[in-house]
Amino acid sequence: MTLVQMQSRPASADPAHTPVAEVMDAAGPQVCDDMSVEVALSVMAAARTGRLVVCDLDGRCTGLVTHAELTALRDSSSYTDRVRLRDILGDHQSFTSPVTTMAEAEHAMRIRRLGALPVVDEQDSALGVLALSC
Repeated sequence: MTLVQMQSRPASADPAHTPVAEVMDAAGPQVCDDMSVEVALSVMAAARTGRLVVCDLDGRCTGLVTHAELTALRDSSSYTDRVRLRDILGDHQSFTSPVTTMAEAEHAMRIRRLGALPVVDEQDSALGVLALSC
């Protein structure tokens, strides 16, 4: 038997150059884009989370929705029970790579006015979520 000593990776001297992979949150609940708004809100309540990663039938991340967005939509006069998550993603189809620097990701999020951004791999599978701290 061989003893292997593990060493932690040194933290980046400049937080702006830290890769997103080092600071992202777990992806959390992932739901299919054909889910209704009501069911998505129920999943959020059960998971005690304020956001869901949305994926297509092949498991590729297609976006992210928040509790506030879904609640506002449900309470609007244009809402029907036929609305699916894929129908409302719109500008939320933004992603970042785990190797993107924090400075690049924060800049993109501020320009797009996003509070959170899915982090995806080369196959568009969700690895995590990067959330801005106000």
